[in-house]
Amino acid sequence: MSGRRIFVTGAAGYLGSTLVAGLAPRLQAGEFDLVVASDVREVPAAKRLPGVEFHVHDVRMPGLDAPLASRRIDTVVHLAAIVTPAAKSNRQLEYAVDVLGTRNVLEACVATSVRQLVVTSSGAAYGYHADNPEWLTEDDLVRGNEAFAYSHHKRLVEEMLAEYRRDHPSLRQVVFRVGTILGESTRNQITALFEKPYLIAIRGSRSPFVFVWDRDVVGAIEHAIRTDAAGIYNVAGDGALSVREIAARLGKRCMTFPPALLRGVLAALHPLGLSQYGPEQVDFLRYRPVLSNRRLKEQLGYVPRMTSSEVFDFYCRTHNLGLRA
Repeated sequence: MSGRRIFVTGAAGYLGSTLVAGLAPRLQAGEFDLVVASDVREVPAAKRLPGVEFHVHDVRMPGLDAPLASRRIDTVVHLAAIVTPAAKSNRQLEYAVDVLGTRNVLEACVATSVRQLVVTSSGAAYGYHADNPEWLTEDDLVRGNEAFAYSHHKRLVEEMLAEYRRDHPSLRQVVFRVGTILGESTRNQITALFEKPYLIAIRGSRSPFVFVWDRDVVGAIEHAIRTDAAGIYNVAGDGALSVREIAARLGKRCMTFPPALLRGVLAALHPLGLSQYGPEQVDFLRYRPVLSNRRLKEQLGYVPRMTSSEVFDFYCRTHNLGLRA
């Protein structure tokens, strides 16, 4: 659809800035009428893109309805979230941004009759459970573990979104449950694992990873806007890589531990400050959600340009990691 008036939260973040950079040429070409890039941080003038309007707002605060109404926004892309907590972060702050911030966005969208809301959720919303199916589909339950702040918050957000779909059906929702994002500049808690001298494996578990190219996440968002879509979609490249396959591509050893032993070691070391990881991380490694992207391709009509394998190789090359770098 042409003439869309788009408002992006979290626009100065990793994914948000990539999306805005992709929307800007389409705005200049006349495909959209307005793109507003909103973030808690002010974007320096030197980094602002021509034609894009930049706005400062903290999603934890009310008042988002005013800028949405004054600009006659019909499409909101909600990306504001804490994916990789800073050293001084805490669970209360992360909850305020991820959960309460999403509630503020939803309330503002309903109050100003926004037509479409695109939200990036995560495969982590499914949770890390022994009885997860081999491939998770959008019909599987969202059971984000309370032990993992990010996973639990995504679950709470998804429960909230479901309430709004029931009570406010005129607000068309697109919910993207995204796999592990990799790209040329990606650095986060997951990629930090790949830079260690060896990888940790859990005996009896493949610990598979599904990856998605950052440009494919942006591409799916742009596609959803252009087609005025609605629905819930897993966003991941085809296939998955086990932790041992990842180690082999990195040219690193894979140290295998019995789950009970590793849990005990982390339980002893974490309280002493000798490990940043607690015993709950065993389930994080052992029961990783593996996302089927069939609905993304067949119903939304977006086909990722890179498979999980291809995007991991791309990440290795751009970060000078592994045997193929």
